[in-house]
Formats: sequence, structure tokens, C-alpha cells
Amino acid sequence: MTRTAVVICPGRGTYNKPELGYLHRHYAHQTEMFHSFDAIRAEAGQEAVTALDSAARYTVSKYSKGDIASPLIYAASLADSQTLADDIEVVAVTGNSMGWYIALAAAGALSAEAGFKVVNTMGTLMQDHLIGGQLVYPFVGDDWLDDAARKTELIADVDRINAIQGHDLALSIDLGGMLVLAGNEKGLLAFEASQPKVQDRFPIRLPNHAAFHTALQAPVAAEGRARLDTELFGQPERPLIDGRGKIWWPGATDTAALWDYTLGHQVTEPYDFTRAIQTAAHEFAPDLFIVTGPGATLGGAVAQSLVLANWRGMADKTAFQAQQEARPFLIAMGREDQRALATG
Repeated sequence: MTRTAVVICPGRGTYNKPELGYLHRHYAHQTEMFHSFDAIRAEAGQEAVTALDSAARYTVSKYSKGDIASPLIYAASLADSQTLADDIEVVAVTGNSMGWYIALAAAGALSAEAGFKVVNTMGTLMQDHLIGGQLVYPFVGDDWLDDAARKTELIADVDRINAIQGHDLALSIDLGGMLVLAGNEKGLLAFEASQPKVQDRFPIRLPNHAAFHTALQAPVAAEGRARLDTELFGQPERPLIDGRGKIWWPGATDTAALWDYTLGHQVTEPYDFTRAIQTAAHEFAPDLFIVTGPGATLGGAVAQSLVLANWRGMADKTAFQAQQEARPFLIAMGREDQRALATG
């Protein structure tokens, strides 16, 4: 029996110390694609992806950088999307933040090499400019119960801070039960000072992350558009769901508009990952939501997004866990205990 699936590609924060060696562990005999990526890196005078993945030691200072993390995550995620079990039919593809670039390749709108060029170019530009930063803060509690009033309060505080002279702060990513905020140092510090510490760890700063998906990234968007041609983009082979919840359909996509969104709105405006997941659930009603590797942290945001939509009657974390335990429908390929559910 065929299982339908929405494939979800992760963003920048998913290649961490446990993921070192991901390509070599899972794809030791599938190196042709990775070598083509290494060649693109070599042309730019950059260290090979395969060498980075096979390093003996992981350091946050190096591997959290955009020009290092982005190509590694792209290679791992795209390879995962290509190795699904034969009985899985991919009905749509989406991604979180940088995962949008991966989704473009996983859906066939970009070739593997073109997608790598986009990811490597944008990751390098983000790192070179490194404008602003990001932090994460939840608006739901441990039970994942929707708290729309709390979310409204937090957004109001963001707007208040952003209105202060010299302070930049904005919503970067709507990420399930969490808000990813981005801005300059004054804006981020003001938010950290105004909100209580919750769940013993939030707010959390994201190392080597710029103010993604805000107006501060306009210079990066402009340079990306200058370097990456519209001819890289083609018709997707599978439906693509972007960071607004818009669906780009095979055979009906304006490829110039897709290029314009990818290197325009997607870079400088908030990314609504929650809406993308909810659109996937409502429009495609898949049997499975498959989060490609490396890492597995995005699974929580996917689950929270479904709970916030009360999908299949799931109103809180307990309800999600009950359905997931009875019949797993959310599969993170970066988790060894779940990977076989997607690969057969």
C-alpha cells in the first residue's frame, strides 16, 4: 500500500556535534553528487563538503557558520529526500528558512547542483555580511496548548522595541509554538531584558545566525539576485509550499516569480513555517510528515504546528504523543529510531 508524505527540509540549526559524519555514515557509497558539490566549493576556494563532514572534531565556532553549515545541511537533507522507501509517494515539499532552498531542489525546481549553488552562495553571503542576530522564545508551555494572547503580547513587545531609536527587532520565523526573532544587538538585548526566562533556557541566542527574514537582509538579497540567475529555476516536479503557505504547482509555476520570491520576500520578510505545515496538512492530508536530516530538532516545530491547527483532533502535546505512539506519522530521518520508517 502506498503511503503519501510531505517532505520537510530543515534550516540552519540542524548540523551539530552529533551530526558530524552524517554523509559518511549514511551515504558512504553514494558520493557522486557530493563530489559535484565539492567541485563547486573548490571553484570558490572553499573547503570540500566531504572533508568538513569527515573531520575528526566539531567546533561550534566553525560549524555554525553559514558558509559551513548551509552546504552540509543541504547535502544531507537532499540525499535523505532521494532515499525514501519505494512505497512512499511524496505529495508536497516544504522547508524551514534555509530549508526552502533545499525544498526547491527536493521538488525538482532546482537541479541538485543549482540548489547547492543557491545554498552555498546565500550561506556565504549571510556569513560575510552577518547583519544582526536571532533568538528563540516560546509562546506555548510544555503542554503545547495554544496561547494566542501570549503570542499577541510578545509581538506587541517586539513592535514596541522596534520603535525605539536605534533598535531593530522583528519576527523572523513563526516556528510552531516558538517565535524566532531577529534584529540588531540593541533590539535583541531589549527583548531579553523585557521577557522572563522560561523553561530554564529561553530566550536562546542562535550562534552565527544573522537577522534572517527581516529588512536588515536587503543587501544580502540584492547581492544574491545579482549572483544567481533566473535560468537556474525550472518547473517543480512536486508541489512546493513556501514560507507564506503558498503552493507552487508543477506545470503552473511562473519560474521568474519563484526566483523573485526566493531571493526577495523569502530573504527580507517573516517566514511562516507554521502556516506552511498547516497548509501541507489541510491541502494534502498526508499519511506521513517526513523531516529530512541532519538532526531532528525541527520535528518539535512540525508537531506543534499541527497541534496549533488541531489537526486530527490533537489539541495538546499529550494528544500528539498518543497518536504518534499508536501509529507514527511524524518521522525525523535524523533519528536512528525513526529513519527506517522512511527508508524501508
